[in-house]
Amino acid sequence: MTEREPRIVVVGPGAIGGATAALLARERRDVTLVCKRPELAARVSGEGIRIRGARGEAEVRMPAVARIEDLRGTFEFALVAVKAPQLVDAARRLKLFLRADSLVVSMQNGICVDALAEEVGSGRAVGCVVGWGSTLVEPGEIDVTSSGEMVIGMPTGQDNVRLEMLRLIMDGAFPTRTSTDIIGELYSKLIVNSCITSLGALCGLSLGQMLARPDVRALFIAIMQEAMAVADALHLRVPAYAGRLDYSRFLSGSGFRADLRRWLFLRAFGFSYRRLKSSSLQSLERGKKTEIDWFNGYIQRRGAEKGVPTPVNARVVALVKEIEAGRRCIDIVNIRDVTGSASSRRG
Repeated sequence: MTEREPRIVVVGPGAIGGATAALLARERRDVTLVCKRPELAARVSGEGIRIRGARGEAEVRMPAVARIEDLRGTFEFALVAVKAPQLVDAARRLKLFLRADSLVVSMQNGICVDALAEEVGSGRAVGCVVGWGSTLVEPGEIDVTSSGEMVIGMPTGQDNVRLEMLRLIMDGAFPTRTSTDIIGELYSKLIVNSCITSLGALCGLSLGQMLARPDVRALFIAIMQEAMAVADALHLRVPAYAGRLDYSRFLSGSGFRADLRRWLFLRAFGFSYRRLKSSSLQSLERGKKTEIDWFNGYIQRRGAEKGVPTPVNARVVALVKEIEAGRRCIDIVNIRDVTGSASSRRG
């Protein structure tokens, strides 16, 4: 590394990538944003990205290009915020613009860092848990709907000088810490996404609206129970999500008092993040596919490998795919379809 300001490239101008790039540029970091479309790149370079919400309001300009191939020079850090199916291709195209000691960060929901490591090398791949929420209002305009931390780490468990430098940089956008067990951290976030993001895609409601409903709260609990059963079979340690949601403790106990404790927690959680809108719902509204295969689909696949039944997660996957194919509408009735199917299978 040189002593000059490290160069950072952010790939993906959406709710997460765009907000991260804008917040880092606001901290006077040397950030270039890859925007996919020439007209958006021109706007970002000229007018800037407009952000509002939990991190304040600002319009931040920064260098921007339409394609990875339009980049110039090399970058110490690459933050890849494209959808999970596009990660490996983006990483492959980025390699021409990386140094031997550059770090490449997977900012996807789900566990994608292993695939990234296969492409760029285990010594350069970094997983990232994004614990805050944002909504893409329109290209170049982002609403940061909730605050939270980011967690970064290498799948090898290394914790080195480069990772600490990256942590300090990302800390300028949101509070960031490192972890030597990033896979466990990512699985913890994956469970949350399998509840919030996937069920939001089915019903079209915000998190606050969802968790005000008893039927949705019951599905949150069922998804978590299956996910933790799979984690146990994988011998995976799952830390508390955002330091607040300890799944093992949350799911422990039975009877009226334990059920009431769980429901009260979910009501409070929903109120705290009531404006949060499912990223998968946003994808569907833009006519794009979701990352369901990296959320509930991951739980379903790993459960099948270990012989752990996951009927609720499997049904969620099936219904979301029907919406993607245009055979089903986004509607609250889908929640009843999940609960009804899961009950019949248990029976």
